[in-house]
Amino acid sequence: MNNFKSGFVSLVGRTNVGKSTLLNALVKEKVAITTSKTQTTRTAIKAIINSENYQIIITDTPGIHKPKTKLGETMIDTAFGMFSEVDCILFLIEATSTEIGRGDSKILEKIKKAGKPCILVINKIDLVKKEELAKLIDIYSKEYNFSSVIPISAYKQKNTDILISEIEKLMPYGPKYYEEDEYTDQTSRQLVEELIREKALKFLNEEVPHGIYVEVEKFKNRKTTKGEDIYDIDATIYCLRESHKGIIIGKGGAMLKKISTYAREDSEKMLGTKVNLKVWVKVKEDWQEKDNIVNKFKLK
Repeated sequence: MNNFKSGFVSLVGRTNVGKSTLLNALVKEKVAITTSKTQTTRTAIKAIINSENYQIIITDTPGIHKPKTKLGETMIDTAFGMFSEVDCILFLIEATSTEIGRGDSKILEKIKKAGKPCILVINKIDLVKKEELAKLIDIYSKEYNFSSVIPISAYKQKNTDILISEIEKLMPYGPKYYEEDEYTDQTSRQLVEELIREKALKFLNEEVPHGIYVEVEKFKNRKTTKGEDIYDIDATIYCLRESHKGIIIGKGGAMLKKISTYAREDSEKMLGTKVNLKVWVKVKEDWQEKDNIVNKFKLK
């Protein structure tokens, strides 16, 4: 065990830079939902990378944005609150950037204050020329002494192995915090909630998705009459307005059926068994400002 390395890493960046895609690519499992919508991640999701020589625990934090609700403020506090707890920070930016924007400047300030080793990860390198990438690296390198700068494509999983190697170098010697077959700290119930929310984000228009949250009330395993395993799952999608409820349900229930069907299929893949999924829609006005709900998204 003396040669075994283990440590904690915080993955931070603005909304929609590809943090969840990168996290899934590094762990080679689906632990974080991914959509084209901004502010997809709400909680600090841990992914665990295991090998014979190390265990790396990476936390995907909510994207940095200007908060407009108590939920938004909690998401930002969660993202920056991780810095004091980790051995290394991954700062993810887009290769298409031509300067350090306001959001990235704010993140850099927090990184400087934390004083932790930081790897600059430049995502979406397939979208720019090498000269443009070189300019961007130069701009950021003048602002902070990064442990390393790794250009990647999270979507195409390019250079992700190099990134893991660089992270390992910064990890201290230590014990295994999780079992070898674990790849996330999320429960199956939480993963199903996120899968349902992912499908809602994917299929609904821009206005509705960020005003919803999903709660699984029933999560029970049983045997069918044929002796096969099946999960009975009851979930509720909460939204902010009655008009949103109508949109989520859709004409003749078509939209809710679409969301439920795709969520059930992914849940079956994740759980490795049949799933009987029932989903309801309810209105809960101003839930984004209610402490008893917002507290669920706080850093644990």
